[in-house]
Order: sequence, then C-alpha cells, then structure tokens
Amino acid sequence: RNGEFTVNIALIDGNRPVFGVVHVPVLGKTYTGCEPIGATITEQDGTTRPINVAVAAAHPVRIVGSRSHRGNSLDILIKNLGEVEMIPMGSSLKFCIIAEGSADIYPRLAPTSEWDTAAAHAVVTAAGGVVVNTAFEPLQYNKEDILNPHFLVLGQSIEEWRFIAPAIG
Repeated sequence: RNGEFTVNIALIDGNRPVFGVVHVPVLGKTYTGCEPIGATITEQDGTTRPINVAVAAAHPVRIVGSRSHRGNSLDILIKNLGEVEMIPMGSSLKFCIIAEGSADIYPRLAPTSEWDTAAAHAVVTAAGGVVVNTAFEPLQYNKEDILNPHFLVLGQSIEEWRFIAPAIG
C-alpha cells in the first residue's frame, strides 16, 4: 500500500547471485547489477545511469530499515552506533538504496528467504557493496534451507564495519 514493493529476478551461480534486476513498479525505476559490469538505475523516463555505494559512511550513519521488522536487535545496534539517520523503507528496495549510495547500512535481523534478497544482493555487489551474515561472512544461496540468516548490507568495506560486531552478535 505504500508503493515500496518490488519485482525481483536473479541469476545465482553456485552459491552467490551474479545478476539481478529489481523493478519498483510504482516509482517506475529498475535497478540492475551484474558482476563485473556494474550496477545501474533506469528511471521512469528511460534514462539509465551507473550507481555506486557511498565511498565512506556518512555522519550520522544512514541506516535503512524495515517499516515492519525493526525489533530489539536493531535498537541495540542503533544505540551502539550513536547518532544515526533512520530511513524506513519496505522490500528489497532497502538494498537498492545502499547500492545507489543513499544509505550506509541495512541490518536485517529478522527472517527472509533467498528469493527476497538474491536480485538486490547482486545489485549491491555490482555497485561495490557487500552482503554478509553477522559473522561478516558472505551470504550464501542455494542452501538446503532457503531461509537466510540475519545479515548486513554494507555500502563500504567489511573492515569499516567490524566495530559493530558486538552489537549484532
């Protein structure tokens, strides 16, 4: 009802997504990511431009989070980060906001399935970001259990975010 739903298509090679398309029908935007080609956004008027994650985290840190799955774990993380700017958003669009450099981190500390994340994961990776579990290991696909563990979508390198590990452990 808020227009933030997406249509997601992904190609997974082995255990990682290598190509993804995330279309936002209400906004008329399409995000595409393919390694090693890069990531793009196509606007409603048909213009396409490359996108990249932010070079460095903003101050305050911009956290994109779910409108419906905030939870205590996210509150603890926010407390440990200090001053933050919360960007509430629905669906896999949260990944795309990281990919285009409009947010720094998306902590997902609630259940999702592989089909919820694979396409947007490919977009983030192609834009220079990373998607890792809470042990900072790459999120894996084509597992026997299609449920994802809790994960982080990071706009900068893993090393820049390891300081938050105690808050999400």
